[in-house]
Amino acid sequence: MRVRDKTVYNPRIMSIFVDSKRNVFHLQTPTSSYVMRVERDRYLAHVGWFARVAEWRGSNDLIGVDRGFSPNPDYDDRTFSLDTFPQEYPSAGRGDFRSPAIEVSFEDGTTALDLWYEGYRVLAGKPALSGLPATYCERVDEVDTLEIDLRDPVSGLLVTLSYSVWRDRDAISRSVRATNGGSAPITIRKILSVSLDFADSSYSLLHLSGAHCREREAWFRPLAPGSQGVESRRGASSGQQNPFIVLVAREADGVSRAGETSGEVFGFSLVYSGNFVAAVEVDPFDCARVSMGLSPVNFSWFLKSGETFQAPEVAMVRSGSGLGAMSRTYHDLYRERLCRGSFRDRVRPVLVNNWEATYFNFDEKKLLALAAKAKEADLDLFVLDDGWFGARDDDKTSLGDWYVDRRKLPGGLASLADGVRSLGLDFGLWVEPEMISERSELYRDHPDWALRAPGREPVRGRDQLVLDLSRVDVQEYLIGVLKAAFFEAKVAYVKWDMNRHIVETFSALARPETQGEISHRYMLGLYRVLEEVTASFPNVLFESCSGGGGRFDPGMLYYMPQTWTSDNTDAIARVAIQAGTSLAYPASSMACHVSAVPNHQLGRVTSLATRGNVAMAGAFGYELDLTKLTDDEIAEIRGQVARYKSIRETVLFGDLYRLRDPWDDQKFSAWMNVSKDRRSAVVTLAWTFPQPNPSVMRLRLAGLDPALSYEMEGEGKAFLGDELMNAGLRLRQGDARNDTVQIVLRAR
Repeated sequence: MRVRDKTVYNPRIMSIFVDSKRNVFHLQTPTSSYVMRVERDRYLAHVGWFARVAEWRGSNDLIGVDRGFSPNPDYDDRTFSLDTFPQEYPSAGRGDFRSPAIEVSFEDGTTALDLWYEGYRVLAGKPALSGLPATYCERVDEVDTLEIDLRDPVSGLLVTLSYSVWRDRDAISRSVRATNGGSAPITIRKILSVSLDFADSSYSLLHLSGAHCREREAWFRPLAPGSQGVESRRGASSGQQNPFIVLVAREADGVSRAGETSGEVFGFSLVYSGNFVAAVEVDPFDCARVSMGLSPVNFSWFLKSGETFQAPEVAMVRSGSGLGAMSRTYHDLYRERLCRGSFRDRVRPVLVNNWEATYFNFDEKKLLALAAKAKEADLDLFVLDDGWFGARDDDKTSLGDWYVDRRKLPGGLASLADGVRSLGLDFGLWVEPEMISERSELYRDHPDWALRAPGREPVRGRDQLVLDLSRVDVQEYLIGVLKAAFFEAKVAYVKWDMNRHIVETFSALARPETQGEISHRYMLGLYRVLEEVTASFPNVLFESCSGGGGRFDPGMLYYMPQTWTSDNTDAIARVAIQAGTSLAYPASSMACHVSAVPNHQLGRVTSLATRGNVAMAGAFGYELDLTKLTDDEIAEIRGQVARYKSIRETVLFGDLYRLRDPWDDQKFSAWMNVSKDRRSAVVTLAWTFPQPNPSVMRLRLAGLDPALSYEMEGEGKAFLGDELMNAGLRLRQGDARNDTVQIVLRAR
């Protein structure tokens, strides 16, 4: 089957090129080329993803080799086997023994699936994904989209591969949808969003792993034969594993790898908030297959004739200039074309959250006293956390009862919010809508609304169960009660929490053959609730949270432009957490707060200056009892707030450079935010392991205009950008009162 050229755009400006004579698809970003071709009129092959070439003429075309024990679909050609062929979207049961991208079962029990090339389309712009978060364009000339149809000739199943290629960003957004074009139902057992074959395995796998209070630690490991990767089966993207991996090129010695400023890296980021898998399989012939998408564990989807299933999107980024350039591409893409709402492009208010100040023990008088101190310190926003609803005196009760506790707040939310606003502060509110307490009016009235296996004792976490968001009636309830609470309080900010993972994905409404759909239907239900609620409050700042950073993923950023980075607010521990997070996520998405000492998670004591400097890496705030601070400490906070407000535009919306990574240097870390016009910059150093009698260090800066003169704020010194980047600064370790240094640079 010959590819027919349906392209209608000017080839000098578009990013997708189709060569109908050679059956080639060539996708171009500013610095990369992604090439596919149709082989033998039916098989879609991945040729390569490499530094940009003006035109691909086949210098690295595919070569067939006779491999023992690799089956051959062509009786007369033993050099061709799907087991060694770099398929763009491999299926199961037809001779490829590597991990498939899609697995199905048919009514007769068979599972074999052929996916043969059928046709393609090139579209202007980027279509939305039904029911799912995804990157978007604001102008059709920002991005071109290629859709390639693959069809099984026996069952009629149509699989459409979508590639949205950004013209001015080194990013390609991929997704997959499957349509049952036959007359009989099909059960999908596995459907990934990306499968990509690399010609060799000379890479390290970088992934972000951890646990509650130490989320997104960066881990590197050289690829080895067999499978390696990460997966979440927790009903959330999770703090244990993040839906983001990178292939990092290794040098000839097999040990050294690409770094911050040099080397080739390939990033894969799943725009989804639930169960996922991200894996790399190295075959016996040193080829590496990258796979990413929905976790197939406890997943199935019953697809009737004519129905379509849409898989989530993966944002892919290639960089030939190391991890730093890859991160900045993700930052700009996610900040500008994933996040939405009025706060996408607005600086964030400096807030105080009452949780670590009061926990559940508060009344209106205590809260207003805290708010008054916040105003004295020049903060912008007061946030009421857990404990305001039902009979919520501890974490064992009342989730689901989203009406105010009149014992604590006799005047309701409106009275408290009005009191806060009368002080000159905005008012924010915490909720945990996805959960239900067994000791609640909602559970008494609707026990079937909880996800739980019938006939068994429920599996509890934090003394709570999970609401069945796959049900429309549950979705409607949440939309109604949340809107009512937010309207009553006239909120300016909402913190949306989720404090346990999902174990029992059984819905009382679903049929037995569709129970495997509940994990994904839960996410679709959550996304519907988020869309309805956030759209009703377009000027409210929404922040996602899941026991801290347990659901820090692109899917949530589509609805809420920032996420609570971790429940661990210890400044030194936060350095590594924030650095790992920054590999994929922009500073504007990281909520970072100053908390009390001794730290409530680790017991460590750090200076107020250290805590402030580290927390200024993102959306800044406080998480402590301001009423217990001295006048000098309030004055210091006032100074921190003033300094942050003078630099937050640069921090939130500038370019991030990791000057010294915590995974490469255990002594100190350094990062730098540079404004887009390169006229201002903020350099922060944190000594994670201070040493006695330390050496003097040299730190080379990055991202500055080499010809501009930069004045160091408060120092009265000025240096040209090229000197700061090439010669660097000589710095000594901070003293015992402050383990950090922050330098603000302004172009003169």
